[in-house]
Amino acid sequence: MRFIFKTDYRQDIKLAKHAGHVFWYGLLLALLVAAPVLISEYLLAQLTFILIYGVVGLGLMVLAGYTGLFSIGHAAFFGVGAYTQAVLTGMGWPFPLALAVAGTLSAAVGVVVGLPALRVKGIYLGIATLSFGFVVEEVFARWESVTGGNAGKTVGTPNFFGWAADTGTSFYFVCLVIAVLSTLACANLMRSSTGRALVAIRDSEISAQSMGIHLARYKTLSFALSAALAGIGGALYAHQIRFLSPDQFNIIQSIDLLLMVVIGGLGSLHGAFLGAIFLIGLPQAIGAVKDFLPEAVGQAPGLKAVVYGAVLIAFVLFEPLGLYGRWLKVRTYLQLFPFYRKGLFKRQKSFQKSDRLK
Repeated sequence: MRFIFKTDYRQDIKLAKHAGHVFWYGLLLALLVAAPVLISEYLLAQLTFILIYGVVGLGLMVLAGYTGLFSIGHAAFFGVGAYTQAVLTGMGWPFPLALAVAGTLSAAVGVVVGLPALRVKGIYLGIATLSFGFVVEEVFARWESVTGGNAGKTVGTPNFFGWAADTGTSFYFVCLVIAVLSTLACANLMRSSTGRALVAIRDSEISAQSMGIHLARYKTLSFALSAALAGIGGALYAHQIRFLSPDQFNIIQSIDLLLMVVIGGLGSLHGAFLGAIFLIGLPQAIGAVKDFLPEAVGQAPGLKAVVYGAVLIAFVLFEPLGLYGRWLKVRTYLQLFPFYRKGLFKRQKSFQKSDRLK
């Protein structure tokens, strides 16, 4: 088991806590860079979707995992970013400028939603965001002059001031760069005073307010940051899917996004990408095994929904900390073996949420 002896304050604020982090994250980045050579074009497209949903998951993790505010209408911000990107690139805007505007406009919409939502919390906040999602979906369907309505809208290739990312490999690297930058931005945010304020609000609003944290300001900021990342993910999604229609940003999409961070592991940046792997990989796994199942089961139209529901129930009952929480338990078991105690993690119930995923 690794023990880190800190002798300098700078050790406590480093992103990489020890040499093992540098090695494993460096190896992961090297594998991601080499992915176009190592895997097929189809798998590369799926990996691109994982990076896109990972960026969206980072935004929802900031809101739900670190601030404790749940949104069941996050597909609305996702759609705002996608349609903004489609409209601006259709007008000839370069990809970076259109992406910045998509993120900014989504953040502005997030502030509009966040301000009224400050008066409610819990299930009432979920209902408020769900209602907003229905409104935005209807706007996408009715504003035909901009969105194309139910007929849909095509999206062109990303254009970087004359260079076009018109292949799957080139666009994969665009998504990889944006995913890495978004992850670094969120990691730095969570170790800043703003990130600590968000975590304090999640743990106890009364305690946070007693320490001088302005609840309304930080909750609104959390909504804005979360919506901005969702908008950036939506912009990338628009270029990857090449065609947008309002039914792509409905309540099912919002539930999928929330399911992604819950199963990945709330309160962890790793959980955003683990949840994205689950969200993209599970349909592929179902498609691979359904031919081996009895016909009545394998060809059932609701098979995917049943599997999703069963997996979610299993995680809520047996592993509330998600995939990343399970990995932490496995890692601790391997580090402490043969001195691991069966009831070791039961004591987590007495800890603050801030201490559970360290």
